[in-house]
Amino acid sequence: MARILYILIALWLSLYGIQALILTFLYLWHRSNHSRARTPVLAIPAAWPHVVVQLPVYNERLVIERLIDAAAALDYPHDCLEVQVLDDSTDETSQLAEERAAYQRARGVDVRVLHRPVRDGFKAGALAWGMGQTDAELLVIFDADFSPPADFLRRTVPSMADQRVGMVQTRWAHLNEAYSTLTLAESIFIDGHFVVEQFARNQSGLLMSFNGSGGVWRRRCIEEAGGWQSDTMTEDMDLSYRAQLAGWRCLYLPDVSAPAELSPQIVAFKQQQARWAEGSVQCLRKLGPAILSSRLSGVQKLMALAHISNYLAAPLFVILVLATLPVIWFAQPMPSDLTAVGFASLGPPLLLTVAQAALHRDWARRILYMPVLILIAIGIAWNTSRGVWRGLTHWGGTFNRTPKYRLEGRQGRWNGSLYALLPDRAILGEIALMLYALLTVAVAWLRGSYGAMPYLLVYATGFGLVAAMGLRQRAGLG
Repeated sequence: MARILYILIALWLSLYGIQALILTFLYLWHRSNHSRARTPVLAIPAAWPHVVVQLPVYNERLVIERLIDAAAALDYPHDCLEVQVLDDSTDETSQLAEERAAYQRARGVDVRVLHRPVRDGFKAGALAWGMGQTDAELLVIFDADFSPPADFLRRTVPSMADQRVGMVQTRWAHLNEAYSTLTLAESIFIDGHFVVEQFARNQSGLLMSFNGSGGVWRRRCIEEAGGWQSDTMTEDMDLSYRAQLAGWRCLYLPDVSAPAELSPQIVAFKQQQARWAEGSVQCLRKLGPAILSSRLSGVQKLMALAHISNYLAAPLFVILVLATLPVIWFAQPMPSDLTAVGFASLGPPLLLTVAQAALHRDWARRILYMPVLILIAIGIAWNTSRGVWRGLTHWGGTFNRTPKYRLEGRQGRWNGSLYALLPDRAILGEIALMLYALLTVAVAWLRGSYGAMPYLLVYATGFGLVAAMGLRQRAGLG
């Protein structure tokens, strides 16, 4: 029975690897053919539309001034631009925001700090409430960790000239990828999504997701798609999928970037990934039936479901690790005929490598850090699985923000900050899985299943590394 479960889980996991291979092929195909069929010609509009830049913030005293200054510096006609600081803060962020907004208003920029009566719906609630305070045609969203370039609106707003376009997403760049090994590993992970996955999906007519920041929305699209809703923890994916199912086009502009700050704390990265996992699974539950019953093609439906169920890979992997011991213990031969699984496992590393080669001349040096990313991905699987479970069993949830510390390049410090997070209880699960994998190594040695031992050692290293990083950073050494 354990062997059958092992094989089924391995085959299921291979589907996500195959998805990565397909997206990599589509990316290379469109790039090699210089396809721009789905990208509009950016013509300067005769009259620039009214734009509101929305900055949803909650306790961001370290970066609020940078964020407001970057929004105020956007090169756009001031009579067509307003900036909303949607402030739900409970600390001195509010005072800093008011002072900086007043400074920018004195310079001629319409910057307002808005406070809701009640903090309902977290970010989705703030965006919906802010939209009710403006009549702007286009809404641009930046999270607190972003610092958009001055020409962002000049390069994105013309893409909305086609009235069928409801949303435009840009590529995330990084303010502090060189800060640490962790931030560099995070940048490789994020680059894979934005450089390869988003481009491949958009150019191929597949459904894509808004990423929550660094994008432009048409007001009418938001309204016709049902507005911002807070029953999932990924309001961005939810709205963008509902918009596309309603017939709106979404565009991705790979040549326009919006730099953001990467988390230097492993516990914050884990928390972020668990939140995304929880929300994407909620979107799967919420939108899966609508996707299946839509007029999309079979390929579009299949790729959409694979996309929003991606985080199921984490609990599947944990189950695979747990199933290995009984398979070996009961002297059942480890499956050796899973050729498709081995082939599919090449998908994610290939996708990440292609993304680095597209962005960086020193890509060969950068991918040397990929083993670290792989180990971290293994190590956070337990915590991500907890997020998946919450997504399967609950709607909504508590939006735990990812702390920002104003880190740029290698500059800045986070340890000692009031925003720094303590290790969570997931570290106990990571240590337990590390010990379980090591126990399985010992059993494999005794049973002569030597082929499974290298994989099990990698699993143990991944869980142990993430647990050790959490403990080390807690001690103030990170």
